[in-house]
Amino acid sequence: MSDLHVVAVLTARPGSEAVLEEALRGIVEPTRAEAGCLAYELFRSAADPLSFVTVERWRSQEDLDAHMQTPHIAAALQAAGDAFAAAPAIHPLVPIL
Repeated sequence: MSDLHVVAVLTARPGSEAVLEEALRGIVEPTRAEAGCLAYELFRSAADPLSFVTVERWRSQEDLDAHMQTPHIAAALQAAGDAFAAAPAIHPLVPIL
């Protein structure tokens, strides 16, 4: 079984970028410490300062599902409050080649 690659796009409401960035920064280290996490990086788009992107690699879909139920994800969502412009777009990727 191959690793699960995931890209998530999280968009801030205008004026809420700093709130969302702080909430997202708080999940990086706890996520990297999760047993099923193989890689986790957080980026801010150079083309759109309202957009944040995570590039992730997990052992399995089950590990990603468990990640979404962790206390640090719940805390980040609470800390971000209404800073999101839309629901996060989470994209599990399927290799073509």
